[in-house]
Amino acid sequence: MSTRIFRSRFFFFWSVVLLCVSAIRVQAQQPVPDSGQHYWWKGGYPRRPKQNPEARVLPLIRVVGNKLVNALGDTILFRGVSIADPDKISAQGRWNRLLFEHVRKMGAMIVRIPVHPISWHERGADRYLPLLDSAVDWCTGLGMYVDIDWHSIGNLEMELFQAPMYNTTKRETYTFWRTMARHFRNNNTVAFFELFNEPTSYRGQLGTVSWTAWKTINENIIHLIRAFDTQTIPLVAGFDWAYDLTPLREAPINASGIAYVTHPYPNKRTPPWEPKWEEDFGFAASNYPVIATEIGFAARPGEPAGPDDYGDHIISYLESRGIGWIAWVYDPDWGPPLIKSWDSFALTGAGEFFKKAMQEKNRK
Repeated sequence: MSTRIFRSRFFFFWSVVLLCVSAIRVQAQQPVPDSGQHYWWKGGYPRRPKQNPEARVLPLIRVVGNKLVNALGDTILFRGVSIADPDKISAQGRWNRLLFEHVRKMGAMIVRIPVHPISWHERGADRYLPLLDSAVDWCTGLGMYVDIDWHSIGNLEMELFQAPMYNTTKRETYTFWRTMARHFRNNNTVAFFELFNEPTSYRGQLGTVSWTAWKTINENIIHLIRAFDTQTIPLVAGFDWAYDLTPLREAPINASGIAYVTHPYPNKRTPPWEPKWEEDFGFAASNYPVIATEIGFAARPGEPAGPDDYGDHIISYLESRGIGWIAWVYDPDWGPPLIKSWDSFALTGAGEFFKKAMQEKNRK
């Protein structure tokens, strides 16, 4: 064998050996394909959501003193309706722009969107956010603002709630608002974040909670939101199922640029209502923006509210106090309903009342 052939075969042999060793080393470094291991360290950090090109179409709403104003400084008194949970509406095949078009025909300037904890954690953020994105886009096109509402009822301090659909935790609530603030930052259509629907201890059945503890929870949420979003207005509810704002006399929330919530349903107090409304929540409107994010009443078909009924009383009082209002609920299944069915969108007696009230007040 010649020296040249020997050298050639020698180098070929060792080249093969080195390639095999390299392959073995690389293979040893690769994760086992069927191990089921979650390689969490490859996940990285969440990307910033894409900026909606229509985020600035509607004028920005902000707080000035005890008023809500637009970019020109004009005072805005919001009147609108609440829909049902988008997850519920989507499951019924009714989540589309048509729903919002009918809401707009009512005269609504704002749509309250209740997100129930059960629908949020069953669907997950990745599948729920597209529902809210669609709503915000439809409302932008129709000239309506949005109030996103964390729709739980109960005692968040002790994490005890009125029904399973409302079950949540402080951590989940914080995470929800962190997600909302990050996702909808700088979107003028999303004017309000309603931090918690209806705080209540249910006459002790859900434990106890002090105003000091509730105040701290809300301040924590507001600080967290503002780490991402400094323009959306937080809405803070009082006790007694979001009716009672009397603690504000002594200890208001330690945050600027916020507004307060009341839900003055007719059963909260007996007539005459007005003096009690003034004492329980109306006084607050002298110093802060206040919105009645839920008002409503049941009416028999074809029986409109009379001049001495709750409807005229509550609208007249809220308007006189500069308090915005949102009627509950534009849905045929939840009550008190504003519509009779999905097929016709025909209004109930309460629906007819609120449509007339919105349209008349908007014209003025």
